[in-house]
Amino acid sequence: MSELKELAAEAKHELLTHIIPFWRGMRDDKFGGYYGYLSYDLALDEKAEKGCILNSRITWFFANAYLLYKDGGISEEECEAAGFKGEDLLAEAKHGYEFLREHCIDKEYGGIFWSLNYDGTPLDTTKHTYNQAFCIYALSSYYDAVGDKEALELAFSLFDIIEERCTDEIGYLEAFTRDFKPESNEKLSENGVLADKTMNTLLHVFEAYTELYRVTKNEKVGKRLMWIMDTFADKVYNPAKQRQEVFFDADYNTILDLHSYGHDIETAWLMDRGVDVLNNEHYREKMTPITKTLTSRIYQVAFDGHSLANECDRGVVNAHRVWWVQAETVVGFLNGYERNTGHSEYRDAALAEWEFIKTYVVDKRNGSEWFWEVNEDGSPILDRPIVEPWKCPYHNGRMCIEVIRRIGA
Repeated sequence: MSELKELAAEAKHELLTHIIPFWRGMRDDKFGGYYGYLSYDLALDEKAEKGCILNSRITWFFANAYLLYKDGGISEEECEAAGFKGEDLLAEAKHGYEFLREHCIDKEYGGIFWSLNYDGTPLDTTKHTYNQAFCIYALSSYYDAVGDKEALELAFSLFDIIEERCTDEIGYLEAFTRDFKPESNEKLSENGVLADKTMNTLLHVFEAYTELYRVTKNEKVGKRLMWIMDTFADKVYNPAKQRQEVFFDADYNTILDLHSYGHDIETAWLMDRGVDVLNNEHYREKMTPITKTLTSRIYQVAFDGHSLANECDRGVVNAHRVWWVQAETVVGFLNGYERNTGHSEYRDAALAEWEFIKTYVVDKRNGSEWFWEVNEDGSPILDRPIVEPWKCPYHNGRMCIEVIRRIGA
């Protein structure tokens, strides 16, 4: 147990002295939101595009850091020792929220844009279901932190958009024009395929709805959580291969032999969280065997004793250690251990993964944060930016918050 307490203490130190100060430093006080690009060489581009996903995730992060402070998970003394006040976390969350409200959300057609120019004007006006979900995630946490009913109303407006415009009879569609006419899904397709539906979008709609349901207990949202869990269990999860499928055609037929290790370990704990929030025994019985199997399978095939490989595409393993995959590995294995303490190997895996992260993934250079990805031996992969539209404090910041909440420090 002392090792877990040490993990929590080190996660708190990383959160307070590294992740929070870094992202506070990315704040744009002239045009709003947060700067969109910092190169591997730590050159800030103040005129880079501002991804709306990036700004949603940063808003979510600061809202949850403030909630952690408000709940006593971090103290005022600890904040001040790190160079800021607890209320500064709330100020950052408000800064992010105001940018989302005033610039990212489309006042003409509804929904949230894909990206903006540096000055807050629309750049890529694609409306992607995944992006709508992350804004709901941010707005729900912000509402919990502040009690701002306007934020909750915006969250429900995006919920209605997803349910009314971004679905068909069997699942969530992906990409749309500004006025919600369907278009091809380049943004969440990769590995040489163009997918009509993706596991990734379904997962993060689930994640967003879990947070919205947590802060409202809205019955309509709860019913959609149940529907998504049924879809995961019946269409996305592959019991024969003990994994999720990733990319699908319009009818949920898989179109690529791909095992996404990071998504499976992330799904395991996010699905468990959703079951806990929903508190429905039928779905606990239905989903728990799946989340246990996902955790076990990832431990067996992707974890090498110190860190997690990225994915296996048509039998070829990508052994790069990606920042977000490593962060989700800590939470996923810690969650697996908490739910069955007989699996001490999961505890040990979470501890070993953290050792790898703090040794190799955390960038020790002044003015940086975490490397995007490193090689299997821990050497950094050059020229991947430290900040860009996908690189954010959502995974690693959330890992720290989860560890502190679960273990206490």
